[in-house]
Parts: sequence; structure tokens; C-alpha cells
Amino acid sequence: MEFPELLRLIDERSTAFSAAVAAAPALDAQVPTCPGWTLLDLAHHLGDGRRKWASIVAAGPASTPPPPPVPAEPAPQDHSALLPWLAASTRQLLDALRSAGPDRGCWTWWADSESPQTSGAVARHQLQEVAVHTYDAQLTTGAPQPLPTAIALDGVDEFLATCCAGAYHWPHTPATLDYHATEGRSWRLSLTADAVRLTRSPAPTPADAALHATASDLVLTLYGRIPFDSLPLTGDRRHFDLLVAWDPDEDPLTA
Repeated sequence: MEFPELLRLIDERSTAFSAAVAAAPALDAQVPTCPGWTLLDLAHHLGDGRRKWASIVAAGPASTPPPPPVPAEPAPQDHSALLPWLAASTRQLLDALRSAGPDRGCWTWWADSESPQTSGAVARHQLQEVAVHTYDAQLTTGAPQPLPTAIALDGVDEFLATCCAGAYHWPHTPATLDYHATEGRSWRLSLTADAVRLTRSPAPTPADAALHATASDLVLTLYGRIPFDSLPLTGDRRHFDLLVAWDPDEDPLTA
């Protein structure tokens, strides 16, 4: 997606998140997909995250993240103040991203992945953050909706590039995993001892295992909102079990 479209969709999904919060009869409702969190906890997490990433983007290129912003006052606890606080959090993030533009460098936690350390990559990831948490909030209030198709298609690609592919050492038997969206796009992860690589076109040979679903369901599976074995799966599911359990941050080549 182009940078202006990412910013527009962050704003759109943020509005959808706030609408789900506003529709909730109580903020102490438990979020089924975030065990131990109430809807208020989820709203605070999202709002605080917007402000944190605004400060990271504004700081520019850095080898470490800047200190977290000091809030002027505690995050609101009731509907009437929470919704304006969420809107202000979104504005802070969008203002910082617009000011920086898509190509400015900044600290990110995905330094070893295929995603660049730029404000554009931050915008791309923050869109997925708010899209998935909007699903969480909607589920909490009993009205979950699939992720919009364009967001979900980019979300599969963004997750695989940011959270899986990179200069990592795959500690298990080499394997190929395919993700096939019913909307007509496919991705392949090639997991080897040298690196985890992402390709974005159908491969001529079958993968060791493959998932087939809508892009929305693939994203929700990647983020642990629905179990991957509830989707149509071909090949050896143990490869997906190993991938889910794998933590690239513990890779000795990148530590």
C-alpha cells in the first residue's frame, strides 16, 4: 500500500475500534482473544502504543528506542474520557508519521527481519495492530467482523516479512510453508539453517505444509486469534507447530 493509504486506514480502523468500545455496556468485559485483559486494558494498550510509536518515529534513526513518553495524566477509566483520549492518541501517531514521511529511519524491534527500519514500515505494522485489536474489541461486544480484504492481504505479507523472515537460524529440519488466500494471493516461507526467506508468488512444487483460507482468517491465525488447525491444511501440520513455538529473538545468530 502507498503511505497515504496506510495512514487513512489506520485512522479508519481506529474509528472502528472506538465504535466497538463505545458499544460495550461495560469496560470491564473480558476480551476472549487477550486472556486476562478487560476491554479497558485493551483500549489502554492501544492508546499507549500509539503514543509510544509516535515518539519513536519522531526521534528518527536510533539504535535504541527513546524513553517512553511521560503521560500528562493517567489514562481515562470511563467511556466519556476514554474515547477522546483514544482519538488524541491516534492523532499523535498520524501526525508523527506524516511529519516523518515513509522513508525516514527509526528504531524498530524487527531489525533482523525483512522489513525495513523506517516510519513507513511502522505505519504498515501499526495498521495491523489496530486492525487485529479492532477485531478483539468487536468480538468482546459480540459483533466480530472480518478484517477488510485490502488490510488483511497486506497483513499476511507484513506479518511474514516482519515476524518470520530474516537472517535467522531455523533450528529444525528445513521446510517450506505456504499460505494461500482465497482472494488469489500466495506466500511461501522457506525455513533453513541459513535464513528464513519469504517469496510472494505460487511455487512450482508443493510445500511441506500449507494453509488455505481467506486473508482475514490467515491474519487472525498468524496473530493467534484463531487456531491454525481450524483452517484447511495440507501436508504435515507439525511444521506449523514448530513455527508457532519458535522465537527468532532467541536465535544465537541475531542475539
